[in-house]
Amino acid sequence: MSEFKFGFGLPDPDDRDKDGNPKPAGGPENPFDGFGQLGQMLSQLGQMLSQAGTGGGGPVNYDLAKQIAVQRLSGQVGFVAPPESAKAVTDAVHLAEMWLDPATTLPAGATTTSTWTPRDWVEHTLPTWQRLCDPVARRMSGAWVDALPAEAKAQAGPLLAMVGQMGGMAFGSQLGNALAQLASEVLTSADIGLPLGPPNTAALLPANIEEFTKGLERPASEVMVFLAAREAAHQRLFAGVPWLRQRLLGAVEEFAGGIKVDTAALEQLAAQVDPSNPETIEQAMQSGILEPETTPEQKAALARLETLLALVEGWVDIVVGDAVSERLPGAEALRETLRRRRASGGPAEQTFATLVGLELRPRKLRAAASLWRLVTDRHGIDARDALWAHPDLVPTADDLDDPLEFADRMGAASAIEDDPIAQLNRTEQSAEAREAEQSERDSQDDEGKPGA
Repeated sequence: MSEFKFGFGLPDPDDRDKDGNPKPAGGPENPFDGFGQLGQMLSQLGQMLSQAGTGGGGPVNYDLAKQIAVQRLSGQVGFVAPPESAKAVTDAVHLAEMWLDPATTLPAGATTTSTWTPRDWVEHTLPTWQRLCDPVARRMSGAWVDALPAEAKAQAGPLLAMVGQMGGMAFGSQLGNALAQLASEVLTSADIGLPLGPPNTAALLPANIEEFTKGLERPASEVMVFLAAREAAHQRLFAGVPWLRQRLLGAVEEFAGGIKVDTAALEQLAAQVDPSNPETIEQAMQSGILEPETTPEQKAALARLETLLALVEGWVDIVVGDAVSERLPGAEALRETLRRRRASGGPAEQTFATLVGLELRPRKLRAAASLWRLVTDRHGIDARDALWAHPDLVPTADDLDDPLEFADRMGAASAIEDDPIAQLNRTEQSAEAREAEQSERDSQDDEGKPGA
């Protein structure tokens, strides 16, 4: 192969001599150069496979992913956060929390405020990425091994473990490059709408925010406070709605877990692989044959994820707008900038398409914001935020298409009384009352028996 993944390859004998110096034009080739190059290649290959054994034994080498991401980020501005950034972030979040208090009934959810560099973002979000990427990698690597002909499996023997190592490194390399790209662009820990960071932690990335601010013609402090308000609002929602975090991440896992591979085509490709030749294994993994098929179950999971993401982002947009519009002169322009950035997918879309196989774009973000605005204006903050009490209460995709009808349903006198939680409470209370009555009757019957 002319190129190797993971950053190593054969030196070009036409460029340098055995000592690494440029070779004079027209000079004779040294026959010993090939041995040195082969030794270097084998040494690097051994180091690569040795690293593969330290990736946790799963379908993705996360150690390699982290190494690649950190290496790509190390030369960028903002790799180390300046000391004054921490105070600016802390002050911005503190101010944002005070402004959010009257705009929502959900209490402050962040107990920790953090200033992250892109490297910090990679380290703190990697556990969640592991949860999201493992189902994809496991299904893909499992399908690959299963598709090998029986005779190939018998001949390969222990080499199948090397196939797993190579697969884990291929996924790890892909993940590391994608995370580096995303880490250089995200502004906060919840910038893409998913709870990727540690719970109850409001984290901002000042270096990325500074870069984002350059073309906005707004004061840097204003942009910082606005983004702090969005991050704090996300954390209020994730902390105050216990089912939300699991429902969001579960939808991604459900989508990833439903991946199916064209095993017929994979078997055809596997027949061309020489298990003793790592080069043919790598070529196979780089081929398009591993592209998954989208199933009806995945489409349904994706629809649920898009709707829930739109509801989260729409709620944050409305709440933050109510909290800061009268305090920050450029708030409306910043809201529109972030709406467009979010609706177009931003850095998250390509990353998720690469890592999990889905496009993470809340296509109905504006519709969700309009629905939350309508509900707030008609029924108030308390009624709006009460809809997050149970997943059966939140608006559906159909409700986003017809927000007026949803608001009218809420306007009925019995709308809140007849919600699923109220019905469940009444059912439980009735059952407890019946049990108490039955227990009392049983006790009376026992007392009336002879000899009692």
